[in-house]
Amino acid sequence: MRIVVLMKVVPDTYGDRTLSLETGLAERAPEDAVIDEINERALEVALAQADAHPGTEVVVLAMAAEPAQSALRKALAMGASSAVQVIDERLLGADLMLTAEVLAAAARRIGFDLIVAGNASTDGGGGAVPAAMAEHLAVPCATALAAIEIGEDAVTGTRASDAATVRVTAPLPAIVSITEALPDARLASFKGIMAAKKKTVETLSLDDLGVDAEAPDVARSIMIAARQRPAREAGIKITDSGDAGEQLAAFLVSSRLV
Repeated sequence: MRIVVLMKVVPDTYGDRTLSLETGLAERAPEDAVIDEINERALEVALAQADAHPGTEVVVLAMAAEPAQSALRKALAMGASSAVQVIDERLLGADLMLTAEVLAAAARRIGFDLIVAGNASTDGGGGAVPAAMAEHLAVPCATALAAIEIGEDAVTGTRASDAATVRVTAPLPAIVSITEALPDARLASFKGIMAAKKKTVETLSLDDLGVDAEAPDVARSIMIAARQRPAREAGIKITDSGDAGEQLAAFLVSSRLV
């Protein structure tokens, strides 16, 4: 079985995030680039399956700029068999739909029995890429799974909703996305770190995948303007001199909160 795990390299959540007013995108310094935590959990799902079923191949797939390759080495050190990275300047600022199209084309080229992804990234939070990829690949998709069981012919999991817990099953090949209810990722061992240096990271471009990022007949979302978030202003302080309730009521009315 071949399991492809989607990786997204994001700015470290422990650092300050700034927005480029020129591009409208988050500034991404190579030294602050890390694998999104939810994708590490997705990788753990695949690695656990590989531990229990020898012969399972785990391939990590990312669409990221070249400096992100050092972060992908962590996935290889954790136990992934190989990595594929899509690098192309034309993908700068790609929207969800273009991202899904590119990742689907790369997954099709790699070949897969199962694709595992996180349910939403920390920097974008769209949560639509796995389902959009499923449309491109014409395979079933089970999203937001809080538990997962991978069989020879199907994948089964549970999804928590507001009213109930739903059990879903999809025949392979398929795409699934998991939530933070799944276990934390394992730590990379020293042996794994040394082995990662010898593992391959294949790089692909849009030309390799046959994807036109500027196709005129495909709807794309683009950024037309960006501005810095205004500084927070001090709030109104009410001093109680017997009419604090009236002042509060007047404030709520003026702010259209009541």
